[in-house]
Order: sequence, then C-alpha cells, then structure tokens
Amino acid sequence: DLRKFGDMNISEAKMDQNNSSGNHESRMELLQDAQTPHSLQTPPPQLPPPPSSASDDDNNNNNIDLSSLTSQEAADHLFLNSQILAPMVRASTIPLRTQAISHGASLVYTEELVDRSITPTERTLNKKLGTIDYRVPFHTYSKKVQKRMLADKDNPDSKDGAILLRIDPFLERNKLIYQMGTGESNLALEAARKVIQDVNGMDVNMGCPKKFSVSGGMGSALLSDVQRACDIIATLRRNLGSKPVSAKIRLLDPDDPRPTLDFVRALIKAGANAITIHGRIVGDESHTVARWGTLTEVVRQLKQTESVPIIVNGDLYTRADIREMRRRTGCDGVMLARPALYNMSLFRRGEEEKVDCSI
Repeated sequence: DLRKFGDMNISEAKMDQNNSSGNHESRMELLQDAQTPHSLQTPPPQLPPPPSSASDDDNNNNNIDLSSLTSQEAADHLFLNSQILAPMVRASTIPLRTQAISHGASLVYTEELVDRSITPTERTLNKKLGTIDYRVPFHTYSKKVQKRMLADKDNPDSKDGAILLRIDPFLERNKLIYQMGTGESNLALEAARKVIQDVNGMDVNMGCPKKFSVSGGMGSALLSDVQRACDIIATLRRNLGSKPVSAKIRLLDPDDPRPTLDFVRALIKAGANAITIHGRIVGDESHTVARWGTLTEVVRQLKQTESVPIIVNGDLYTRADIREMRRRTGCDGVMLARPALYNMSLFRRGEEEKVDCSI
C-alpha cells in the first residue's frame, strides 16, 4: 500500500533532515501557521532553509521566495535546467515524490487529480507526520462504503476520510507541481484555488488518452479543442497571481511538427508559463518507441521563437539518453516517468553535468 509506505518514507526522511531542535521548532511553527487560511495576496510564510547537508543547488532553490517573483520568473526558476518526476496515476504520491527529490529530482508532479475530486476535500494538518493532507470527507461516501471503511482495521484513520493528496511542506518546498485533470475552466479554477497555497505551480493534463479522462473532455480530448484548452490556461493565468501555469501535452501528429507547434503556440499566447511535450501521439502504446524525430523538430522550432521553458518526455532511460535529447533539441528540461520507476538514480547528475548546466 503506497499510502501506508508513505508514512514510513516521510518519517525516515525526517529522521535525517530534522535531527536538530531548531528544525523541529521551525516545522511546528509552519504547521501551526498552516491552520490559518492565506489568500493569494497574503501567501503563507516560507519554510526555513533545508539542513546544511543539502547540495548548493538545493539550498539555492529552497531559499528563494517564489511568491516575490512574477509567474514567468517563477516558472523559469522551476523549469529551466530541470529534471522532473512525471505525473503518474497511483504512483506519483508522496513516497515516490520524496524519493525522487532525495535522488536529485529538481521538480516533482502530483499524480493527475480530477478537478471535481479535489474540490470537496478538506485540508487538514497531520501533526504526527508534519504533512498537509487533503481528505475526502467521510460523510460524502455511501453508507455501504462507510461501513467498509469503518471495518478496515489496517487503516483505522479511514473514519476521517480517505487521503486524496498528501504534501510535505518541508521536503517538497519549491519543488511541487499540482497536475489537474480538467475540461472546464470554471471547474479548473475552483480546484486550483483549493490547493494553490500548498503547491508551486498548476499543470493541466492535456495528454492522458484513458477513457475516464477523454470521456469527461479532459486529457488528450483537449488536443482537438484548442479553444477550450486555451480558455482553461487563460482562466488559471488570470486568477492565480504569481503561481506558474503549465500544460503537459502529446505530439499531435506522428510526422508533421506543424499541428503540435500551432497548439503549443496557442497555449503560450493564452498565458502558459511552461510546456511539457510527450514524444508519442494518442493511440501509441507505452511500449511504442517515442517519436524522437518529430519531437526534436518541434522543440527546435519552439526554442527559436518562444521564450517559455520547453520540457521533453519519452524514453529517456539513461543519462546518455538525457544528454542526447538535450543536445538534439536544446530543451530546457526533461521529465521521467517509467524510467524513474525502473531506476530512480537517473536523477543523479554526474560531476561534469553539474558543471555544465547545458547538459
């Protein structure tokens, strides 16, 4: 059970990072403050710097007050020269996210969470773990499900409702992007406002080809409705202050880069601060080889005309793959999904890569 493992993962990580009374007191102060609502105009205070054992890059990233930047400045800080853990359903929960960070990921995404699912949750403070939990209220379940939850001896806290999203405001500080499944701008905004104070950016899923997503007008359904996709991006951008808004898409054509270029440029014009492009089209299976040729041409052309960060995703299984993709495309960052599940150490840069930021 990933969520049970999450408790152990968090506790172990904090034994390493919170070994001084100063860190413990700072965490408790933050958690106490987390009980007080904050608007976009008065964001919650920033966490204390991480322990001195963190790398210089991590210290620099964590010490920056992103709320003092414009949305594009914040996006540039988060996405340029990035190595990102991809949003993966039932995988990109707090155990995997914090593990990726410990191995060198500069940014992590939540799993895709549908707008209607996050909106009714209750934001609670878990003082035992030092996390912020978004729980589905117990009373919203059917009587049958409530009875089953009460009988679950392995999860005694289920009586308080299931946890949809758990965030560690210390370990994930300045590193967390919330990915949303949405098909309507008003629902997207309502969901974004629910969690925005606890995350560093909002990403819209425009690539998921699964039936549950497409049938609701979400995911890859947005690739064929550029007007609706742009409306979602524009609505979020107008209302989320300095928090960046991004989108993750797929290639729109297996060979011709123009449909993808047109779609991306429309999103950027609508206000997108960063774009991730998956090197497969709708219909490609996960074992289908990523279409590096088309992806390369798309990214090359975008980097000639656009200034927002462009991230690539697809079949980056080795450090050599990552270096080669960056060499071919000039992309601003890479995103790892299955390769990270197979080998989390992929996030560890070699010494030569730490010196040369272009790799």
